[in-house]
Amino acid sequence: MTAPPSSRTTSVTAAPVVECLGVPITAHTRDSAAGHVVHLAGRMREARHGLTDGPGASGTRRGSDVHLSNAYTLALADRDPELRGILRSASLNLPDGQPVVWANRLLHRSAALPGTRVYGPDLLTDVFALTQHTDLNHYLLGSTPQVLDALHRELRRRYPGARIVGTCSPPFRPLTVDERRQQVEEIRSAGADIVWVGLGTPKQDRRAAELCDALPVVAVAVGAAFDFIAGNKPQAPHWIRHNGLEWLFRLGCEPRRLWRRYLFGNARFVQGVVRQASRPLRTGGGALHPAADCLNSGQLVGQVRETPGGVPRVRP
Repeated sequence: MTAPPSSRTTSVTAAPVVECLGVPITAHTRDSAAGHVVHLAGRMREARHGLTDGPGASGTRRGSDVHLSNAYTLALADRDPELRGILRSASLNLPDGQPVVWANRLLHRSAALPGTRVYGPDLLTDVFALTQHTDLNHYLLGSTPQVLDALHRELRRRYPGARIVGTCSPPFRPLTVDERRQQVEEIRSAGADIVWVGLGTPKQDRRAAELCDALPVVAVAVGAAFDFIAGNKPQAPHWIRHNGLEWLFRLGCEPRRLWRRYLFGNARFVQGVVRQASRPLRTGGGALHPAADCLNSGQLVGQVRETPGGVPRVRP
């Protein structure tokens, strides 16, 4: 049996953490983001089996929630204290959207930040590629049964060695307490290490955080990646995504569903960036934090601290 990835062998590439609209964003590249997720999953798995050395290793309870934060997500968090608290307390927020990348480079000009985003579908497929010869288990949560079936088949085709231990298409209405409990137990019983949550923002962000409160897993709020990889919705060409125009492409595909989101969300995001840019840089608030130092050395850096599981958290 193949050994699970170890935090001692799966390294995390150093990446600065910067603040955008009150949310700490880890400025990973595509490759380093996937490696970070696998690293977190390996540490969680080791902690569950008592293999990890270091502070709190034997008593890790909470999982690690990972959020793909685009302009709309940050605009919502700017006006929603609950969502903002979830993102500020998250294990990892990634810049999913070229406008977020541009905003970070504008707001933190002295930092050498990457010029490209971490795209949700790329993150999912890259992590599958990295884990297909390991014992890390994947669970797919969200969308419709038809999309999940197509997604499952496509991932099996691309990554035959990957371990998908379960799928769940929850109802679109709010879950009852019993349904939430049952969902948690199904994920636990399946032995999932990484739970991919595709429920739409902000629902998926809340559910990822809830799952990590209940289970020692990595829960990734991955947006529309399920639909794109399954072929249920068209993806914007690379040049459109690279130039920050994916929102316009998606608006053209789904105008009735997305017009309000992009009209008001984009405007609020720009407003928030202008507001932040007009404020003087405060120590901690918009400072640069080396994320890998927090993961590997456990030292306090700015507002970022390490939790017992070795995961960087931000004080709300």
